[in-house]
Amino acid sequence: MLPCAAGARGRGAMVALRAGKKSLLRGLSRSFVCRGCQLAPERGAERRDTAPSGVSRFCPPRKSCHDWIGPPDKYSNLRPVHFYIPENESPSEQKLRKLRQETQEWNQQFWANQNLTFSKEKEEFIHSRLKTKGLGLRTESGQKATLNAEEMADFYKEFLSKNFQKHMYYNRDWYKRNFAITFFMGKVALERIWNKLKQKQKKSNN
Repeated sequence: MLPCAAGARGRGAMVALRAGKKSLLRGLSRSFVCRGCQLAPERGAERRDTAPSGVSRFCPPRKSCHDWIGPPDKYSNLRPVHFYIPENESPSEQKLRKLRQETQEWNQQFWANQNLTFSKEKEEFIHSRLKTKGLGLRTESGQKATLNAEEMADFYKEFLSKNFQKHMYYNRDWYKRNFAITFFMGKVALERIWNKLKQKQKKSNN
């Protein structure tokens, strides 16, 4: 369980998700699962600026039997999910939940760091251009000095170009993780159907 954050502000933004209604996927081989689980973490060499780690902490009602979505994280802008843990959780269900949790933490850390880097480099770019023009950081009226859209387009283009490889690695790992999660969702759904069929067969035999 994640520790509760103080105050009711976060709880007001939570929305319950009904779990268990997942589509079935067939034809995925066991070898794919082995490869899919070898998921690379974020590359340390690329993490120049690091935001506070971990997903936003909040607590759903204790008696809830569903996954819950919390308010957006202030660093990554992603909404964290608190995953429900049933008492009779099967090994496959546990593996699926842990994979989803680990993927959420990986995604949270990537975008928190990326947003921090973006904001920092954007401010540095603006200050550099203003200095070149001989302007200060504030206008005569005391407002924060800014650049026009054409000047900022140079920064956006440079930032995207410089981070192209990082985004490419992120997209690759994101697809790997989603394929692995989708596979286990199908496996869990099949196991639940099989268990229901076995229970029905036992009742008919009795």
